[in-house]
Order: sequence, then C-alpha cells, then structure tokens
Amino acid sequence: MTPGAAQGSGSGAERLRADVGRAACENLLLVFGDQLTTRVPAFDAIDVGRDVVMMAEVAEEATHVASHRQRTTLFLSAMRHFALELVEAGHRVRYVRLDDAHNTQSLDAELRRAAEMLEPERVHVTRPGEHRVMGMVESWKSDLGVPVEVHEDTHFLVTPGEFERWASERKSLVMEHFYRERRRRQRVLLTKDGSPVGGSWNYDKENRRAFKRAPEVRTPYMARPDAVTREVMALVERRFPDAPGRMESFGWPVTRREARRALRDFIERRLPGFGAHQDAMWSGEPWLSHSRLSAAINLHLLDPGEVVDAAIEAYEAGDAPLNSVEGFVRQIIGWREFIRGVYWSEGPGYPERNGLGHDGALPEFYWTGRTEMSCMRDSVGQVLDHAYGHHIQRLMVTGNFALIAGIDPGAVRDWYLGMYVDAVDWVTAPNTVGMALHADGGVVGTKPYAASGKYIQRMSNACGGCRYDPSQRTGEKACPFSTFYWDFLLRHERRFRSNPRMNLTLKNLDRLTDAEKRAIREHASTLRGRLGIA
Repeated sequence: MTPGAAQGSGSGAERLRADVGRAACENLLLVFGDQLTTRVPAFDAIDVGRDVVMMAEVAEEATHVASHRQRTTLFLSAMRHFALELVEAGHRVRYVRLDDAHNTQSLDAELRRAAEMLEPERVHVTRPGEHRVMGMVESWKSDLGVPVEVHEDTHFLVTPGEFERWASERKSLVMEHFYRERRRRQRVLLTKDGSPVGGSWNYDKENRRAFKRAPEVRTPYMARPDAVTREVMALVERRFPDAPGRMESFGWPVTRREARRALRDFIERRLPGFGAHQDAMWSGEPWLSHSRLSAAINLHLLDPGEVVDAAIEAYEAGDAPLNSVEGFVRQIIGWREFIRGVYWSEGPGYPERNGLGHDGALPEFYWTGRTEMSCMRDSVGQVLDHAYGHHIQRLMVTGNFALIAGIDPGAVRDWYLGMYVDAVDWVTAPNTVGMALHADGGVVGTKPYAASGKYIQRMSNACGGCRYDPSQRTGEKACPFSTFYWDFLLRHERRFRSNPRMNLTLKNLDRLTDAEKRAIREHASTLRGRLGIA
C-alpha cells in the first residue's frame, strides 16, 4: 500500500466489503488475524484477481478472554490495513467487519458461509497460532465438504515437526541447548570455525544490572493513528465498553511500513543500551531500552529473520555492543522459537495444566491496579495504560506474585492472553503456565521462578516509597511477596526436595524455626483472605 492510501474519513471501512461477488473461485484462502503477510506458502497457492482471500473480524476473538482495548484495536486495525494492501495489489478480498449487520461473530460460521457462497474447490489456511483455532480447522477438514489444506507458517524459523524431532532426542528440554543449536544451524554470531563470537554463547552475567539512578530513556517511536485506526478505536470503545485497559496512549505499528520504522528506531536508539539493564525496572518508565517489537513480529508485520539481521548488522558496524545484541537475538531465535515448539509438542491440553494444584482467585488489582504494593501498582498500571510490560515485569512481578500466592493458572493465563498487546496463545501459554507459574511440571523451567520482595528491591526502585518492607516476612509491614515466597516454599517443600536446583533455597528454609514457619503460614492465610485470593 502506498503511504497514505488508507487515509480519509471512513475510507477504510467503506473499501472493505464482504461482498466480492458470487463468482465461484477455485481457491479460498482464509487469513487469520495474526498472519498479516503474503510471504507464506498459502499465498503461493492462489491466483491474484481470481481466487478469494477471506478475513473476518469476529467478536469471539475479542471476548473468549477479556481483551484489552489496545490489543483488540491493534488486531483489527492491522487486519484492515493488510486487507486494504491486498485490495490495492489486485486480490479479491472478502472482508467481514465487526460492525457488518450480517456478521455472525463466529469465525467458524463465517468460513462456512463463505464456502457455501463461493463454492471453492479448495480452502487454504496457514497453521494457526493456537489449539482452539486448530480445532476449528480440523472440523472443517472433516465436515466442510471441501478439501482444506493447512500450509506451514514459514514466518517462524523452526517448524513444529522440526522441534518435535529435536525434543524427542532429549530427556528434558533446555532452551539454552536449543538456542545454541539454532545459532549453529543459522550461522548466527559465529566465527569461521563455528565458535561463538566473543567466546561465549550468552552474556547473561553482564545483562542483570539494576539502575543506580533514574535512567536516561530515549522515547521510542509511537505510530500515529490514521483514519483507519481511529475508526477501529471508536468501534472498540463503542462495541466493548466494559473491556479492560485504557485507549488513550495507543501508538502501536499497524502496518509493515510502521513496523519497519519501529525496528529502525530500536536498532539505532535503544539496542546499544538494551543488554546491561534488560532485567531492570524503574517506576514510571514502561519502555526503558526494550524493543516494543514483539507485537509487530507476532502479527507477521516483521519477519524474525530481518529483525535478527538488523541487530547483527548494528554489532558488526560497531553501533551496538555484543552483550546487547546477543541478548536480543536470543529472545528471537532462542526463546521465541522454543516456547512455540513447546506449545505444539505438548499438545492441546498444555494450557490447562496445573502441576502445583493452585486454585486461588485472581485478585481484583490485576484489573484495576489499585494496590498498596508499589511494584504491582506500577506493573499492572502500565499494562492498563499501554497493554505492555517487559519480560521481567511479567515474570518476576505479576507472574511471580501469582505463583507464590497460589493463584489458579487458568485465570492467570487468560489475564496474560487478554491484557498484553503482543499476546497470542502459543506465546502466553508456555510463558505463563510454564515459565511464570511452573504449572507444566517443569517442561519449560527446571525450577520455579519464585522470589521474595528482596529481588524486586534489588532490581527496581519500587520498594523505596512502598509501605511494605521486603525484609519482613510477617506483620503489618511485611511485603506480601516475601510472605508468600516463604509460604510457597513451605507448601511445596516435599515436592521441591527432589529438585537439585532447589537445594540452596531449601537450606534457607531449614534455618527457620517452627514458630517462624507457623507465623508465615498464618500471615499468608490472612493475606489471601484480605486480597480475595482464598
């Protein structure tokens, strides 16, 4: 699409119609909302101008979990922009808008209606990003009456089959092993003899620094909503008035052009300072040096390969240090591909796992941000404002609290899926159920990422103005993170005794007297009641 092609009041909605004529087509291609690229095999299977590309906005995609206003807006706006690009490229596009009178609000029903009307000889889809949608695809294959071809999603660097073969040869799945193999296969940051550039495979030890003073932050590029996006923003506010989150700060890339600008902005302005402080937090600074690219990558507006290449080019040009570049590259070709592999290899039941048997209710402050815990108020508050949090806020604040407080993994999983702008099920299920909550039996992480308030005190400035004291486990000033941390260890002590990675932690638990343990349990019980968890 040429710059500005979708501008003009009402132009986006007016140019997207479900009616592409009743002329039959040989091939009908259904494009899911997080697959906004033509650079996949499914597009090679259709004839431009003769076959039909179908896209549908349906309410169930915004309501099967409570979805943040900005998340829903991003998906719908990016879909509309992509559909307009297809129209300008000459495609026949059947686009069902959320506000179309005939919209059934069901993806399954819309596909069946299109197949009945257009009578295609074959339906094409790219492998979807979640088991729920794959279930729909399987039902179409069995009873649609038309052959359904599922194409591989070549946006990813590793297919589910390739990951399955890798996993089948190992007793346990270790991301670091997977990451090193991907580096070797893709020849990423390697010397001519195949050893890692700089002599180390990762630079985690250099990338765990806290800020000693308020950081000097370079404001990231924020995409300005155009007419199409403003239409969608108004639609979402009107259609989902009770949706969580706030819309005012929306500035996410909704086109490939904007996404590429965001990539350049990160590489030039923030990648150099990313590495050393990537695990640090600072109140009132939601972005720091993080990329803000995950949503664009997950929507396929950016290809992971081009993102990795851009980071490596910056290193080779001397514009970014190795610890920053390696740490960022590991997130893309290591962690991102690893968790997708886990999601598909572990099967449809994986997101429902609850290996620790936790059943507590999700506290109200996850939806409001109203709590006396400063770190939680900051982390949840910026999720409400921006539908965003960086990986340590997700893992060691909102996730850690849910883990040690004993909250039901299903409730936490749904919150993560709905509240973050970059969330799709293949991402959030392994990161939440596996990494954050250790509810998958140790598939993703060999030990739980549980920590007391002292970790947050070390990695942020949040504790300075908080009414709670992270050094105290009991009493009215005790930090809930510290109370729940020790209670978590007490509740699962028997289970963790068999985990060699927990030996040092349990030695600290052994130093507590029976009276101290009893006081921790009692205060934790009181806190659960007070916070509405029990």
